[in-house]
Amino acid sequence: MKNILLVGLLIGVSVLSVDSANAGRVVVRRGGRVTRVRVTVRPGFPIRRTLPNVVVRSATVRVAPRVYLAPVTFAAVTVARASAASVWNGAETLDREEGWTDFTMNVDRRGTGLLLEIDRGSAQVSFAEVVFENGDAQVVDFNDHVHATGVYSLIDFKDGRKVDHVRVVAKADSPESVIRLHLL
Repeated sequence: MKNILLVGLLIGVSVLSVDSANAGRVVVRRGGRVTRVRVTVRPGFPIRRTLPNVVVRSATVRVAPRVYLAPVTFAAVTVARASAASVWNGAETLDREEGWTDFTMNVDRRGTGLLLEIDRGSAQVSFAEVVFENGDAQVVDFNDHVHATGVYSLIDFKDGRKVDHVRVVAKADSPESVIRLHLL
């Protein structure tokens, strides 16, 4: 009886681990039918407007938002260049034909601030959600405004917090746009 229970438990754990490994993978087909879904948010999400339907490019994340901090309105403060002191950076290419895209960048590093760089054309951004190691989530509200090519200060956190991941909902306003994040 114990052996049957043990075998059943091992099979269940292996099936769950295979499903969770594949759950974070989404394939976007170029030129094919693109599936759009409503942006999903957790209880307590601070933005109260209707959010767009999006193409989801998901990533597996370690930390889910636990508590939402007061939202920050994006101020569009430009900086001269992305700092050479960047400890991490990641990029996502957006295509105007795909429309609104929900993508997540795994950071998993400690830093003091984030820069957002828009390259190869302008982009319309709805929001960015910065999730820290302890589950605190800071939402930066872009209010669906279009922003030109440039490097912008996204958020500063001088206490050297560890960022788990950053989720962005945006769309290219030109044929193609690249959105880069730089952790300082």
